Amino acid sequence: MFNLIPKDDVFFGLFEKSAANAQDTANALVEMLERFDDVAARTRRIHELEHVGDELTHETIERLNQTFITPIDREDIHELACRIDDIVDLIDRAVDRIGLFKIEKPIVEAKELAVCVQRGTQLIRDMIPHLRKMKDPQGVRRMVLEVHRLESEADRIEHNALAKLFEPPADPIHVIKWMSIIETLEEATDRCEDVANIIEGIILKNG
Repeated sequence: MFNLIPKDDVFFGLFEKSAANAQDTANALVEMLERFDDVAARTRRIHELEHVGDELTHETIERLNQTFITPIDREDIHELACRIDDIVDLIDRAVDRIGLFKIEKPIVEAKELAVCVQRGTQLIRDMIPHLRKMKDPQGVRRMVLEVHRLESEADRIEHNALAKLFEPPADPIHVIKWMSIIETLEEATDRCEDVANIIEGIILKNG
């Protein structure tokens, strides 16, 4: 049975583990697309990381449901845990489609989007520890703005990718496959932006 009044570091520790797992997943994605060797093994590794993320999210929500007093708003704990998990889920979905569609070689824009997700998760991992003391809102704000910039960059990359895919003579099957993967990777950058906004909001409310 969990304590009704937990130590302050319980939820924060889980957030830090989840953020680290998200970064590990993004790193594995970048390495997979750059090397594109032993894709099956690399896919299994990302599936394993996704499972770790699910377990961390489940533990966070289970503790939340059994805790009477929380160090920050309950809604913020739930939302932050779920949105970090979304990042990992989207990476896993993109990788799953790479295998499902029997992709032989990644396009440049997929690699670029993967790097945007990687940088976004690194910034999130850097921001999360600030929740423990609710200090340095300006420093957090600078990181949030960088995540926003990365999301805008991802939008541009997605636009360029779609424009290239539809250049004649376009192969409809090739277009459908890569549209699905590209849109999923871009969505992962959207979730990075959501997480950054949530963190900043928590610090502003509790600082």
